[in-house]
Amino acid sequence: MVDQRLKDLQGTGRRDFLRWSATVAACLGLERARFLNALNDTAGSAAADTAACATTNKAILINDGNGGLSNWTQVFPFTKVIASTNAQYSHYALGKAVAATGYDKPYSYAPDSPWQAATTKWKMSAFVAGTNETHTATPASAISLGANGMYASAAAIQQANPTLLPVLAVGGIQFGAAAGAPAVAAVGAANQLIDLFNSAASRALLQAPENGALAEAYYKAFVGLNAAAGRTTTAKQYGTGKVSINLLSKNLSAQLTPTAADEQLFGLTGTSPGAVQAMTRAMITTVKAFSLGLTSMLIMRAFNNDPHGLFAGGDAQAMQMAQAVGRMLNGLHDFAKSKQDPACSAKTLADSIVLGVSGDTYKAPFARAGWGDGTPNGSNVLYVMGNGYLKTGWYGDVDPQQGAIGWDPATGNTAGAYAGRGAALGSSAAAALLFAVAKGDMRRVRDFYNGGSIDGVVNLSVTG
Repeated sequence: MVDQRLKDLQGTGRRDFLRWSATVAACLGLERARFLNALNDTAGSAAADTAACATTNKAILINDGNGGLSNWTQVFPFTKVIASTNAQYSHYALGKAVAATGYDKPYSYAPDSPWQAATTKWKMSAFVAGTNETHTATPASAISLGANGMYASAAAIQQANPTLLPVLAVGGIQFGAAAGAPAVAAVGAANQLIDLFNSAASRALLQAPENGALAEAYYKAFVGLNAAAGRTTTAKQYGTGKVSINLLSKNLSAQLTPTAADEQLFGLTGTSPGAVQAMTRAMITTVKAFSLGLTSMLIMRAFNNDPHGLFAGGDAQAMQMAQAVGRMLNGLHDFAKSKQDPACSAKTLADSIVLGVSGDTYKAPFARAGWGDGTPNGSNVLYVMGNGYLKTGWYGDVDPQQGAIGWDPATGNTAGAYAGRGAALGSSAAAALLFAVAKGDMRRVRDFYNGGSIDGVVNLSVTG
């Protein structure tokens, strides 16, 4: 029977009820379809419909400082670098470019680049955008929308689909500001993410809502979820109308911890670089949390090194790193594809994840000796896997003679000088990522971005 108190919930009250219902269902191991049926019975069809299909995508966003971004150029290479055989250029596989098919703009894979199948939606959009921020721990020039930060803006957009911990942060990331952005749940290292979930769940669920009548309604709805799950052994946990911390800790830990099989899928070995090991485990836990409807975003520091000597002994070190990253990203896709999207039963998480990579400097692309921090015309890069919502390939370019070349966000055309345009192009690139997170809702993008048209880099006709 529908409880009118739950049916009439609005605003933050409605979001709180939906996220806690999803959390309790996750702890009970309740299948998504049965969760929605139980929700329909207690809170009405509107609440169930809201929970059934998310209007936003989930996001894994990486921001590397102190030269760390440069590592990513080995798996997402500049075309004019990897296509060349000039031994001075900064790549481990010179002359081994593989022309990408199914892209909107020119793009080339390295031998170990991920997602090379022509049919996949996981294709890269690479924007020459922002300014060189060498040795900056929290670079922001390619992820800034004026007064708004890209991370905070994306998280504010995701608030349309409430989750237990909307934003997870690993490694001291600068979140930024935006109207409506949620609080960040931050940890220092990837292995602390699971305890973060347990702690947050226990603190919040062990405190009854201030309104006694609403607490009773919560209790009855959660009992309904328990009944739907068929877990009679947990009935005692509801005796006081509160969810047991023991149940939360036991079940969330078991469901979020990376297993040996998970790590094998991501290609993780004992010789994988430490940064790749940490990234892999954070991604595994996050995708599992995505599948349980517990979070919407992970932001993390991945590489925080300064690899001036990456090519000092030849190509071997760069190749080993690129192979590990390529295996990890292919594993991310395959792992996400194995998990049903909790927001749409007909899709997997591979259909609803956006990936972004930014940082302080991509280093000198045409001079590998000592791999200097300078970039052509002080340019920077934002990489985005937009999951079909963005046009793909390189926007802007770097050339050994011309330096950095700009691009027009309204048309997508690569042309014109880059100097003096870095900040504006960074804002346009960040807006493109917001478009992917918002599942093509330009109105929501415009709530945070007041720059020019980005029609040349987004797929306006794509819907969720």
